[in-house]
Amino acid sequence: LVAQGQFTVVKQPLGFIKVLQWIFAIFAFSTCGSYSGMFKMSVECKNRSYSNLGIEVEFEYPFRLHQVYFDAPTCEEGKPDRQFLVGDYSSSAEFFVTIAVFSFLYSMAALAVYCFDFVVTAVFAFMWLVSSCAWAKGLSDVKTATDPERVITLIPACEDQENLCKEVYDPKVSGLNTSVAFGFINLILWVGNLWFVFKETGWMAAVSGTYVPSQEKQPAPDSFAQGGYGQQDPYAGTQGGYQPEYGQQGGYNEDGGYSQGYDQQPTSYSNQ
Repeated sequence: LVAQGQFTVVKQPLGFIKVLQWIFAIFAFSTCGSYSGMFKMSVECKNRSYSNLGIEVEFEYPFRLHQVYFDAPTCEEGKPDRQFLVGDYSSSAEFFVTIAVFSFLYSMAALAVYCFDFVVTAVFAFMWLVSSCAWAKGLSDVKTATDPERVITLIPACEDQENLCKEVYDPKVSGLNTSVAFGFINLILWVGNLWFVFKETGWMAAVSGTYVPSQEKQPAPDSFAQGGYGQQDPYAGTQGGYQPEYGQQGGYNEDGGYSQGYDQQPTSYSNQ
């Protein structure tokens, strides 16, 4: 492609949809796999000296939130209370990113060699459906687990109504929402590609009843004398010259004229 400067492959439906699959697969795993978020809370104690108005909680892919912790004031004298977020959503997130990476690699390879396999395309279409649904559910759980209003309820000091606890900053999950959207866009692209691949195979004709199997080749003759070049050509008499019969009253002479009788011997034009 690059050497000859020809890009007609990508103008075909199968080639163009591979380019889209390649691009959107990049968007899918990049928006999810590179995500890192943060939210803030504040705990204002009755005794202001124990307050902490800027508690920052950072989390990132693959969203093993049970390993994310922060220190919250107890509103009493002593060390702060360490709290952990709830949930491990790494399985759905990593599954989603893995499918996106393999989809990216396959699309790039298939585009390079222009080789489209129905079974592989069907598997990726199904995997995009499963992984996108799983990650959509996982993202919903991540949003719930990182909601500052919910996390505040985990802080014992906030149970005392004399202490004021509130959220300061919500995590921005627009990138994660975009990753889910790209997941379902990839699903649509792969299902569409599945249709084009299906049309390129012989299965389409077989289903519609228009498939005609190719005729088998006839075996080669055992010798040239049987059904080959050894057969007598019915027109050989006209190709090699005219052989007159002596029972007739005329024949062709050497100059192409017609003579009566047999005073002159007939001439043969047989090939040597």
